[in-house]
Amino acid sequence: MVDDASASEAEQEPGVYVIDGGSFERDQRYLDARITPDSAEWPVEGGRYRLVVARACPWANRAIIVRRLLGLEDVLSMGVCGPTHDADSWTFDLDPGGVDPVLGIPRLKDAYERAVPGYPRGITVPAIVDVPSGAVVTNDFEQITLDLSTEWTRFHRDGAPDLYPKALGGEIDQVIEDIFRDVNNGVYQCGFAGSQEAYQEAYDRLFGRLDQLTGRLATQRYLVGDMITEADVRLFTTLARFDAVYHGHFKCNRQKLVEMPVLWAYARDLFQTPGFGDTTDFDHIKRHYYCVHTDINPTGIVPAGPDLGGWLTPHGREELGGRPFGDGTPPGPVAEGEEVPPAHRAG
Repeated sequence: MVDDASASEAEQEPGVYVIDGGSFERDQRYLDARITPDSAEWPVEGGRYRLVVARACPWANRAIIVRRLLGLEDVLSMGVCGPTHDADSWTFDLDPGGVDPVLGIPRLKDAYERAVPGYPRGITVPAIVDVPSGAVVTNDFEQITLDLSTEWTRFHRDGAPDLYPKALGGEIDQVIEDIFRDVNNGVYQCGFAGSQEAYQEAYDRLFGRLDQLTGRLATQRYLVGDMITEADVRLFTTLARFDAVYHGHFKCNRQKLVEMPVLWAYARDLFQTPGFGDTTDFDHIKRHYYCVHTDINPTGIVPAGPDLGGWLTPHGREELGGRPFGDGTPPGPVAEGEEVPPAHRAG
């Protein structure tokens, strides 16, 4: 793992580094305590914890989607940071007075400092905060969504889908490992590459994996099995940002998503499924990437496009069969106060 001395001084993304030689490496040292039913320190309890997110962030967007699909809104409250921040911390600038109404803090860094005084690493979202102590329990984004699916089951809504079925766990794990390495993180490896060679290597791996996923999804509606799983959630949040930011801002420009017919139809299918499109805020996405990454976009100008109307066009993937929620049912309406503003949505 890279130390702070080799990080790009201009980088404005907490927890992101560029190592010597130009290759990008993500700092994956997390607060990795787990909230489980049998934990003595951090037991699953309704109302005890707060999920802190930013709609701009793809890692946090996953947690928002999973929380909504499973119906955890009444037992796990959600604080939403604004789309822009400095190099030090995400902030609660969307809330009155710039203070989270539950945690009573203006900066997410305050909750990290309560967990670890002088916390030395990136202030990242998503993070789950213990409300009584005000301290972050975990910011391990990969484990958070899995635990919401498997450890919070007694609080799942009636009809909640099984996003991580045990019988498919091994296959899901392999698919999400490949997607993380080459796609979720791959777009960042392109965007933050410090050399032509590092960029080309990341670019080739990204589009090689997208081609492989195209072949997989050409004959099946979802990535694993016949219903939506954790794997689909993880791929979706990158695809949703592809044309808006990654194609241009991160130089992932072999093709736009709309020029990859299978993946574009797949992404629209998910977008039009409750829990996906209704949690996606394109305004926050664009403002975050184009305003925060000043080393890549020093002017801070946010592009006006792309046209988002296509997200709501017919996708035709019902012909492949599959049951979006398996034996379950769709979630109900978005919880009051958690809606994405109409001007920030597609259509």
